[in-house]
This record gives sequence, C-alpha cells and structure tokens, in this order.
Amino acid sequence: MTVYFIGAGPGAPDLITVRGLKLIENCKVCLFAGSLVPTEIVEAAPSDALVMDTAPMHLDQIIEEIQKADAHGLDVARVHSGDPSLYGAIAEQMRRLDEMGIDYEVVPGVPAFAGAAARLKTELTLPEIAQTVIVTRTSGKASSMPEHETLEILGQSRATLAIHLSIRNLKYIEETLSPYYGEDCPVVVIYRATWPDEQIIQTTLKDMRADVRAAKITRTALIFVGRVFDAKGFKDSELYSADFAHVLRNKGKKKDRAKTKSQAAEAE
Repeated sequence: MTVYFIGAGPGAPDLITVRGLKLIENCKVCLFAGSLVPTEIVEAAPSDALVMDTAPMHLDQIIEEIQKADAHGLDVARVHSGDPSLYGAIAEQMRRLDEMGIDYEVVPGVPAFAGAAARLKTELTLPEIAQTVIVTRTSGKASSMPEHETLEILGQSRATLAIHLSIRNLKYIEETLSPYYGEDCPVVVIYRATWPDEQIIQTTLKDMRADVRAAKITRTALIFVGRVFDAKGFKDSELYSADFAHVLRNKGKKKDRAKTKSQAAEAE
C-alpha cells in the first residue's frame, strides 16, 4: 500500500490537481484535515471508503489509522490543505512512516498564497518593485520561529511578504515592518481565500489592526505586505519586449518576417 499526502488547494474544490482528485477517488481510506479541506473534495472517495476527519485527532491516532490500512493493504489518501510542503505538518508523519517502512508519496497542491494572489488578480513580483516573495509566519502557540527568520530580519529585504498563521500578531507585524516598508505600505488580509465566505481587506500597515478588528477576523487568514499591491507605473518586463532576444525569439525576427511578407507581395 501507499500513503498519498495530497495538497487539496486553498479552498475552492476545483483547485485540487487532477492527480490528487484521482487518488482520492481510488483510495479506500481517506484521512483529511476537516477544518481546512472542503467536504466536496473528500466526497469523491469511493462509497465504501473509510473517510475520517483528523482535526480532532493527534499524531499517534493518525498513524494508528495508517497502520490499520497498511495491515489490510489499503492505499491512504492523506489530504491536507494548500500545498503540503508549506506548514503541512507532513514531515513528522513521513518520519514515522519511514520508521515503519510504509511507502508514501507527496502530491503537490495550489498553495494558499497563490490562490489568494489569483483572487486579487495581482502579480507578486513586479520589475524594479519586488522580485522576491517570502513565505513566512510569526511565533504562535504551535511553534516558535527560528531566531534568524524573524520579521526583524526578513523585513529588511522589503520583499513581498506572505505571512501565514499570524492574524493574532498584527501589532507585532505593524511595529516591526513599518520602519522598513513605511506605515503607508499596502497590506491585504485575506480570510479563507477562494472559499465561498472569503473576505478581502485592502488596507495599510498603519490601519490593518483596526480594519481586521472591524471585520471580526480572528483565524484562517493570510497577510500580504508589499509595494506590489499599489504599484501602478511599474516598468514592463523585458521578457516580451521586441528588443529582447532569447532562445525562442531572436531580436529582429519580427522585422525579418515583415520584410519577407513584403518581398513576397512585391513578387506577386
């Protein structure tokens, strides 16, 4: 048997990958993070499949269910939200499976920050504005941050920040980032991106605490910080410039094609 760690995407049921959905449709055991994975996705499991919400379960209980499936030779769809490589807590599960000699694979999914950016119709990297995206979080109840990955250090980059699991740390975010980004820097707070009850708050570092408080958002939100969110007169990328040559498009090729057409017309 094989355990498939499947990224279900940010929330909208049709944002799961084709591979992930096919695996859910064929696995006789489906263990899913119920608070973050839409029920429509796990409803695709076979009618006789064991489908369990792991939200109220601890690690030992989850591993026990996988061991039961292994004993019966049943594949397991272990469904996580977003992309399982980001804050998915799959490493500790895979470590246990390695110890037990149980085979597993990881199926990527659309990460929450990508789904949120799509809803905003925003490019997170713009020429001469930001060419780096930092996916991070702040210290919370579940785990602390390594001392070399604090916002005091990451903020010096002035890159586009996608801050997860930090809606209760807005005061810290504002006070730490304002010296680097400016208190007027755009902030977008997105609650449950791509879900039916999605909420989007477009604000600034200075005003975000008041705006989030007014919206009564206390969990499941992503915080974007960066100048890309109000950039207007940014430079066009060189990628599609007529004067930019690369392996698939030589400089001047457009002119050469036009000249060839002109010569052919004259010949006629």
